[in-house]
Amino acid sequence: MTRDEITDEELLSRVQQAGDRDAFSVLVARHTDRFYACAFRLCGSMDMAEDVVQDCFLKLWARPGIWKGDRAQKSGAKFTTWFYRVVSNRTLDVMRKKNPVAASDVLDMMPDDRPGADEQMIVSEEQKALETVIAALPDRQKLALNLCFYEALSNKEAAEILGVGVKALESLLMRAKASVKKELSAQGLVEGAGKGTEKESYG
Repeated sequence: MTRDEITDEELLSRVQQAGDRDAFSVLVARHTDRFYACAFRLCGSMDMAEDVVQDCFLKLWARPGIWKGDRAQKSGAKFTTWFYRVVSNRTLDVMRKKNPVAASDVLDMMPDDRPGADEQMIVSEEQKALETVIAALPDRQKLALNLCFYEALSNKEAAEILGVGVKALESLLMRAKASVKKELSAQGLVEGAGKGTEKESYG
């Protein structure tokens, strides 16, 4: 079995038991992009997102015991679910200590590596408005949308990251969608409440 085939949890076990730098390097390389994307969606700053993810990984290396592997295995929790929570909480903490980035700046900095991205430089006004509205949501609602729509996690995984039950997560999502719909409707970009014509996908 190659290192790339070893589970995240086994890699962490090797780090905890033997300080295995190679195992930790595999873990970092495997997941940096996904956690950077999560942090960036929340804060809108490339530098801040990079700093947050680097800081979280460094703390994990310094104190690998903060990952409770035995307890996680019993509950079925995955490393990625736990680390999403670590990165999300750290991002929100840093954001509270700094001035928020303007929504227009978030859109200007947002990377686009999709096929044909060079031909799609102009973002539609609807997408700009959507991103702006989501950026203005309360932190927990924004995080819920980020995890469920942009990161494509299940409701159960997102609820674990937020530390709430699935019903509470669904309530956050409902309030977030209602707020988004109301604001976009006020801007004339979707039909009014109750007509059900707006798109439910925020990705």
